[in-house]
Formats: sequence, C-alpha cells, structure tokens
Amino acid sequence: MMKKRIHTTTKRSANKVAKTISIILLAILFNSCGDFLDEVPDNRVFLDDLDKAAQLLTNAYSVASPAFTDWMSDDVGYTRGTTKRPSHERLYAWEDDTSDPTEQDSPAYFWFNTYEAIAHSNEVLAALADIPTTSEEEIARKKSIQSEALLTRAYGHFMLVNLFAKHYDETTATSDLGVPYIETPETVFIATYKRNTVQQVYDKVERDMLQGIEILDDSFFANSGKYHFNRNAALAFASRFYLFKADYAECVKFSDMLLGSDPSPFIRDMTSTEFQNVSSSVDGYPQLYSSPDLASNLLLMRKISLIQRNDFAFGPLDTEYSQLFGDNMFGGTTDQRENPAFVKGDNSVFPVRYQSLFERSSLNSNTGLPYHIALPFRGEEVVLNRAEANIFLNRVDDAISDLQALTDRRYSLGSGSNRTITIEKVRSFIGIFNNDRFALYIYIVELERRKEFIMQGMRWFDIKRLGIEVTHVLQDQFSSITLEQDDLRKVIQIPKTAIDVGGLKANPR
Repeated sequence: MMKKRIHTTTKRSANKVAKTISIILLAILFNSCGDFLDEVPDNRVFLDDLDKAAQLLTNAYSVASPAFTDWMSDDVGYTRGTTKRPSHERLYAWEDDTSDPTEQDSPAYFWFNTYEAIAHSNEVLAALADIPTTSEEEIARKKSIQSEALLTRAYGHFMLVNLFAKHYDETTATSDLGVPYIETPETVFIATYKRNTVQQVYDKVERDMLQGIEILDDSFFANSGKYHFNRNAALAFASRFYLFKADYAECVKFSDMLLGSDPSPFIRDMTSTEFQNVSSSVDGYPQLYSSPDLASNLLLMRKISLIQRNDFAFGPLDTEYSQLFGDNMFGGTTDQRENPAFVKGDNSVFPVRYQSLFERSSLNSNTGLPYHIALPFRGEEVVLNRAEANIFLNRVDDAISDLQALTDRRYSLGSGSNRTITIEKVRSFIGIFNNDRFALYIYIVELERRKEFIMQGMRWFDIKRLGIEVTHVLQDQFSSITLEQDDLRKVIQIPKTAIDVGGLKANPR
C-alpha cells in the first residue's frame, strides 16, 4: 500500500531551559542571604485580587511533556540516523535516568516542572481565602478559580504518581510508595517531604478532582476555554482516573456525563473532506488536528519539548508502523490515522499530530525553546475508556457501539468493504473464539488505543496498568532486551536530587 510521507529537513537548535530549581521540588530565587528574612522567599506576586489569582493559574499547567515515555514503549524501535542523547539511550534500555532537571524530555524535567506547576495551584488556593468578595459575580468567579486550582493540582499529582510509582492496585496501594502530595505553599528555604502511598495520592487526587468538578463554572473561560480545565476536560480526567483505578462503574458514569448516548460529536472525522484536504500538509494537518474548534479536543496545553522533531531520538520503525495501521478486520478499508507521517532517521517514521513550534529568546535571537500545543484530553480517549469499562461490566453491546462510532470516523471504505463491527469479526481477527469479553478487550487495548494515541505519551500508561511485556532490539539490530510483565523498571526512578538531598526513598530495583 502506497503511503503519503512528508519529508522535512528542517532542523532547529534549542537551548536548555534556564531555570533555577530548588533542592527538592520548587524554584526559589534569592538575591542574597542577608535579605532572606526581609523578603518573601520566592519573590512571588502578592495575590490580593481575583485577576492576579486567575493569571497565576496559567502557570499551573506543567510545560513538561510525558511523551518521553514513548521511547520506553513498544511503539518504537532503534532508530538510525537521529540525534540521541545519553538520556534517550537510557530510557530506551529502561535504565534509571540521571539527567539534569533542566534537560527537556527527561523524567527529572517532568518531576520538577510538574511540582512547580502544583506550587502555583497551591499559592492560588491559599490566597483565595484572604481575597474578599462581595457581589454574586465575584463569589462565582472565586469558585471558578478555586475549581481550576484544585483540578490542576489533582492532575499534576495524578500524572506524577502514574509515572513514578506502581500502577494503582487496591490490594497493595496502601503500602506502595507513591509521590509527595503537596497541598500548601512553600514558606521555608528548604522544605522536607515524604512519599505518600499510592492509595493516599489517589484519595487526595479524587477529593480535589471531585470538588473541582462540583464548583466548576465554564462561563469564566470565554474565548480561552480549552486552554483551561473546562467542564468537558474535567469529566475526561475523571473518566481516565476511574479507569486507571479499575472503578469501571464510575468510569462509565463520568464518561456518560460527557458523551451521552451518542459519542460521535466528540470523535474527529478523519475520513472527512476537511481532513483529507490537508492530509499532505506539514502545517495544515496538525493545525486542524489540534484545533480548539474541534469538539473532540477537550484541553490544550503548551509543552516545551523536542518530541515533535523528526531528527531526534526514537520513532516507530517503518515496517512495524505500516503493519500496525494496515492491520484491521474490515478488508479493503484504509485507516486514516496512518498518514501523514514524517520520515524519521533512516528506518523510522513519525505520525504528524502537533505543530513543531519555536519560541525565540528575543526578536533577533536564533536560540529559544521548542514547544508544541498538546492535547492532554480528547473525546476519543473517553470513548475508548467507556468501551473498556463496559467490557469489564459485561456490557459487550455497549462497548461495540462505542467502537463502531470510532471506526466509522477512522476507516475509509474500499470496494466491497464495510466497517461493521461484530463479535464474530473481532474473535476471528484476534484469534480467540471462546471469550467475547477478552477478545474485545484485547482488540481495544492492543489495536485501537495504540493506534489512536501513538507517539502522544499515552501508550506507556497502558503498558504499566495492563502488564504488557515490551522487547527492544538494540543498535546492532540483532540483540534485544525485554521488560517483563511485572518488571520493577516500569516504575520510573524519582530524580537523583530528590533521593540524595531531599531524602525521599528511591523506588526499588
């Protein structure tokens, strides 16, 4: 099958992010030791009105991308002809990374930047208690700001615990090491923290998330709603949270609140003329794909990252990519998610989803920060969450209905083909003939979720929560290494600074 591949030779240089990061979690800047007791420790803005509080919350969204985890997943192979830092090689081999916290697309960068974002949420929550409100509109706006602060704090900790701790297991969560859940602003030079258990982190995330949803008011996000935790994004967050927690009834409940009985408005139609017209455009396709005008895009978030560069690190091997998207049970159909794709290195490709953008450090500078606008929550994820949850609730027909809505907007019909999903087709395609639920489950997890989120930082979470084994072929193209089903290395090690100086207990190896 011929593929449209977009070749690009554009290379952009990018310097490291220049930030001063504290010993453990937060960035604190001091002019001199002598002035320490006379000034606010981190020179923070004095939050004395709602406008300042709302503005500060724009920094409560971490700029670090979780997509570095794709290099540890089964979506990539050893890519020749690209630039690879030592941290890339370590991640590919599932070795503990020792990168400096300023190195983009590293575990330490994600840790520190996400805790820094959480710090802004905490500053706002603390300040709101002292900001007077008189009118009904001010009271409502104050609740809206509180909602966003709670949701960003919950989301930051949720991402951290799912990267740097074991996946939630109700039988061990009360003893498994989680991450510190920070609920108050930093008020001392060097604060000390301890790791909460996974259960404690999940309980606090759930508390903040549900309270945030309860008092959320979208009316204050006019013209910028999808760059904030709006109601649809919050419901999608709850859908993911409860799927990861294996609370399938609650997953369906919150998914239903977003999708209703017909999920199709929240699924972008990649078979449409609109998408087909930009399918060969380097700029047009990602602009449409990540457009805030699409109902399927629920939350947009700026990420400082080199992930989108096609000359950087690892990507899906060409042959395996073609096999993944050429594999379907309908016969004669084309999966529109395969193209467009960049050529990456000598033997790999990279699916076009987001624009690779660049922020210059000054008007006349050639240095700056590479970034893209990512989609942390999408309607398609909620559709697949609900389908998976319904399988575990033994509602196979409901799961097939959601899958059909997705399929109709992903596969273009060929001569004599059809896109109708039946359990018989699924069983035959998967090769399982005696368990409808299991066959459907494998189909969703191993094919549809993988296709839908490829190279968007989602696959690693499925690998962890479902115990998927991963094998990586090494540079010599002959030898290989394997990450076992319950391998301890699936829990990313917390940053070395947090262990050596902060005193946090390391993840076992």
